Amino acid sequence: MHLDAQPTTPPSDPASTRWWREVTRYQWFVFAVATLGWLFDTMDQQLFNLARKPAITELLARSTGEPAKPGDVAWSASVATMIFMIGWALGGWFFGIMGDRVGRARTMLVTVLCYSAFTGLSALSTGVWDFALYRFLAGLGVGGQFGVGVALVAEVMSDRARPFALGWLQALSAVGNMTAACVDLILGPLESSGAVHSAWRVKFLLGLAPALLAIPIFLKLKEPERWKSAAAANPADKPRLGSMRELFTVPTLRRNTIVGMLLAFSGVVGLWGIGFFSFDLVRTVFEDHFKKQGYTPQDVAGRLTFWTGVTSLVQNLGGFLGVQAFAYVTHRVGRKPAFAISFVIAGLSTAATFWFLESLWQILVLIPLMGFCQLTLFGGYAIYFPELFPTRLRSTGVSFCYNVGRLVASLGPLTLGLLTSKVFAGYPGAMPTRLAGVSLCAVFLIGLAALPFAPETRGQPLPQ
Repeated sequence: MHLDAQPTTPPSDPASTRWWREVTRYQWFVFAVATLGWLFDTMDQQLFNLARKPAITELLARSTGEPAKPGDVAWSASVATMIFMIGWALGGWFFGIMGDRVGRARTMLVTVLCYSAFTGLSALSTGVWDFALYRFLAGLGVGGQFGVGVALVAEVMSDRARPFALGWLQALSAVGNMTAACVDLILGPLESSGAVHSAWRVKFLLGLAPALLAIPIFLKLKEPERWKSAAAANPADKPRLGSMRELFTVPTLRRNTIVGMLLAFSGVVGLWGIGFFSFDLVRTVFEDHFKKQGYTPQDVAGRLTFWTGVTSLVQNLGGFLGVQAFAYVTHRVGRKPAFAISFVIAGLSTAATFWFLESLWQILVLIPLMGFCQLTLFGGYAIYFPELFPTRLRSTGVSFCYNVGRLVASLGPLTLGLLTSKVFAGYPGAMPTRLAGVSLCAVFLIGLAALPFAPETRGQPLPQ
């Protein structure tokens, strides 16, 4: 089917939503493996977000021999996040091509082992720079997982089941984030009691667990028939698999690639450059609050660990519901209107959270609302991006849009750090973080601006 073909209207009867009835046992297995690979991937990402500030604080103090200054912590945490995202982008580019050339299953095996091993090694960091190096190497595997997992599920499922299965794959990734949050909730009281020291190191050690997923991948996961057919095609008749050149020389593919990258850039900066710094916002807002109540430094550290865990848990619970909401809204109104709604509510909710959050109860209201609105976009990426590229370029195209856009998006955390530690540094308390977060919400306008150029793919089969 031609990539520019007009969409057909999906069935309006309720049976169209009961997609699971036609899924075979092996398709469920593929869905489970791909979902767990992405779930553990996001768990490792979130462990980094939760451990970033205490890790940087301890490592800076260890390097200088004196307590770390808040501005230095904010700057170093932003640099470490940027380096992680650069690794993410490069891993997405490399493993995306590898997924098209050598196969989805083989590539998934490598990415799982990569992000698991280097997340575990992060626990052994002795300074800020080796910590950043481990995060870069873990980022390579993290970047590769999404593209091959989404391509695998998209190609195995039927056209009717595909968008719902991909929506669930992305929604369940929030469970990985929530698992990391539960780790924080357990370690917080243990750290307060003195039973655990340097809790951030324990978090990274737990990131080794996903390596066990390599066993079923190696033993039972097969390559999709769509990919086998594309790989067996005569090279004289078909452009080679995973061709980055073709993504930018074929007009339709070039448009789809650029549009997809801009859509991803907007949401990724919004989440990683602003949304996930809500953990640092919570720490900044409530650190003085706990000190004024007379808690010891150890008690303060434990309470902050606990409340950042709560923040992550409710933010990703909202995100889980947000991804599901996108899957069902886009089934009714189409991909482009669903994206437009998501960009608007993501910008408004994020700005409101960073500006108004000042009481503990608001963590349970503003944070999940922001998570719901921001993560709707990521449900769109899982559903929409596989529909933009043919089989021979699907992993490459999806990975490029979702991950290589992070190469530019990696400047988001750095920009937030600059705004917090330099531009707005003269403001008291949490105001620098508030002003920086609200200012960066303008990034959601980039996604809105790209939508008029995006093709509508609702109701279309995957391009061959």
